[in-house]
Amino acid sequence: MPVALLALAVGAFGIGTTEFVMMGLLPNVADDLGTSVPTAGYLVSAYALGVVLGAPLLTAVGARVPRKQMLLLLMGLFTLGNLASALAPGFGTLLAGRLLAGLPHGAFFGVGAVVAARLVREGRAARAVATMFLGLTVANIVGVPGGTALGQQLGWRATFVVVTLIGLLAMTALALLVPRIPLEHQGGVRHELRALGNRQVVLGLLTAVFGFGGVFAVYSYLASMMTEVTGLAETSVTWVLALFGIGMTLGTLIAGPLTDRAPRRTLYTALGLMAVLMVAFHFAAPVPWAALLLVGLLGAVGFLITTPVQMLVMRAASHAPTIASASNHSAFNLANAGGAWLGGVVIAAGWGWTSPTLVGAALALTGLAIAVTAGVLDRGDSRVVARAQEAPVEVPSGG
Repeated sequence: MPVALLALAVGAFGIGTTEFVMMGLLPNVADDLGTSVPTAGYLVSAYALGVVLGAPLLTAVGARVPRKQMLLLLMGLFTLGNLASALAPGFGTLLAGRLLAGLPHGAFFGVGAVVAARLVREGRAARAVATMFLGLTVANIVGVPGGTALGQQLGWRATFVVVTLIGLLAMTALALLVPRIPLEHQGGVRHELRALGNRQVVLGLLTAVFGFGGVFAVYSYLASMMTEVTGLAETSVTWVLALFGIGMTLGTLIAGPLTDRAPRRTLYTALGLMAVLMVAFHFAAPVPWAALLLVGLLGAVGFLITTPVQMLVMRAASHAPTIASASNHSAFNLANAGGAWLGGVVIAAGWGWTSPTLVGAALALTGLAIAVTAGVLDRGDSRVVARAQEAPVEVPSGG
């Protein structure tokens, strides 16, 4: 694999760390800024809102900017947002810093995925994209636990200082390792936005929202399930989350070669397995060894979804793959918010701590139904095109 993919992975590591580390730092931030933990939770929502808004907008605005320059600008904006968070004097400015840091998230992955695919020979694009995503998954093994521990010991601002330094390191790596990639012909903002009206793109984004929403319906309440149902000590939660992150990494590694061979079959299998594993987790949660095994498997299967969805969306919008790829990350963040909300609804309704697993199974099956529908329609469209190409061309006779 080209060394340039390492630069993309470093950027993904920084983004993954700052996205998820706030969840572990909420009590520290609330105490320091004199607010409640639920109010501090808006800092998580602000970042997610930045991703949802920034992915399509920044990608469309930067449609005519060379890929390497665009990556540097996006990572610079990310670094500035984290620096603003570290120096924020109050809750309002920290909220603004989190929003700013989230804006380039989806666009970076969108542009990065297109660049990664261009760096390798045909037939290895999915593996290249998965390599970039490894930075995101490794962040959940190393960056998030390490950033949480650092924030607890030295204060939450220290965590964002370190993420700022990671951003600077990523910018240096991008500048030195990523080659200049000629910008293919673009039709501007309207041309890019038109890709979002493609039926296959829309179905791909809906698959991400529902299918991946199942992952976050469970992940958001995993700590409570482990302590309240499985009976693990609170001190073990960090290791449980790291186990989920290891599963994510393995799933991402497997997803690359599988997607290069059969993207739709990989996606169908992952969504079906996720539904089965979540139902199993609902019943096995009280048994520690079974619960821990299923945590790792859920992480692996959950992130087996990301690469095939990414590649299918990019393929469907081949004339404007960047904005479709970036919007995919908006979809994943909507899945994050929606899955967590639905999981909270069933817990609040008194259905028990493991009830989000059943919500997750239902969302996974919904995502599978959408993905299968997209596959059927895609095959139908391909047959129509094939018949049109095989039809004889009538040549008008001379008068």
